[in-house]
Amino acid sequence: MVSLINIVSVVFLLFTTFYHFGEARIINVGGSLDAWKVPESPNHSLNHWAESVRFQVGDALLFKYDSKMDSVLQVTKENYEKCNTQKPLEEHKDGYTTVKLDVSGPYYFISGAPSGNCAKGEKVTVVVQSPNHPKPGPAAVTPTLPPKPSTTPAAPAPAPPTPSPKSSTSTMAPAPAPAKSSAVGIH
Repeated sequence: MVSLINIVSVVFLLFTTFYHFGEARIINVGGSLDAWKVPESPNHSLNHWAESVRFQVGDALLFKYDSKMDSVLQVTKENYEKCNTQKPLEEHKDGYTTVKLDVSGPYYFISGAPSGNCAKGEKVTVVVQSPNHPKPGPAAVTPTLPPKPSTTPAAPAPAPPTPSPKSSTSTMAPAPAPAKSSAVGIH
């Protein structure tokens, strides 16, 4: 017969598994389907948008663009900073690109448009947070309480082991006991 603990364990495992899958999202880059383009102004950069979103492992980015005029390149940080389109890690040209964010850390995307869209601001850095390290919020001061005094007395240290006699004919003699003196005034 299956025990109640086993049933509860299986239900908990299934719940946490499906809950984790329910967290993954498909996120439109820039917040809309037509945002993968040269921004209208520096205030509308894709990085401003990306900084406001908490990306998690398992999420996917959706890039929508005209495949005849543009593409999406996933690149290294160095190539991102230089807008170098020559050796991308990944190249997408389908016009409707989904990129799964499998690991935590930064992802760098630039436009592959031959007209130099990357240099005009069509690029984005997405930082995927580790499940164990959520996005830092404003610093909060948490009051600390002094440690609670123990109500149980400390246990005495264990006595050192005593050597066991090896034989009855030991050559070691016990130390003599201190002598008791009942005499008063002996100098």
